[in-house]
Amino acid sequence: MPARSLLTLTTSSGAACAAFLTVKDAADYLGLSPRTLYVWRHRRQGPPSFRMGPRGRVMYRREALDAWIREQEQADSRSNTALNPVSSTPQQRFSRISNA
Repeated sequence: MPARSLLTLTTSSGAACAAFLTVKDAADYLGLSPRTLYVWRHRRQGPPSFRMGPRGRVMYRREALDAWIREQEQADSRSNTALNPVSSTPQQRFSRISNA
């Protein structure tokens, strides 16, 4: 049985998918433009990336992209009901008492 390449993973359906994605492939995977990923990388925002190989190509690990997406969902009040201000208990307002 041949060893699997470090660059691919085999899914349960038998189809191979890349474990590491280029900027273009990561942008397609996330539904963004490659330019957005470059800007986020420059600003140290967005999903984690790294340089790989002798030419230092910017790469993204598919697992890291999926984890980043889950983090974004948890940080959004529409996806995470614990952060939704509408579902929180209203705070009691205090009235000012004047000493007149």
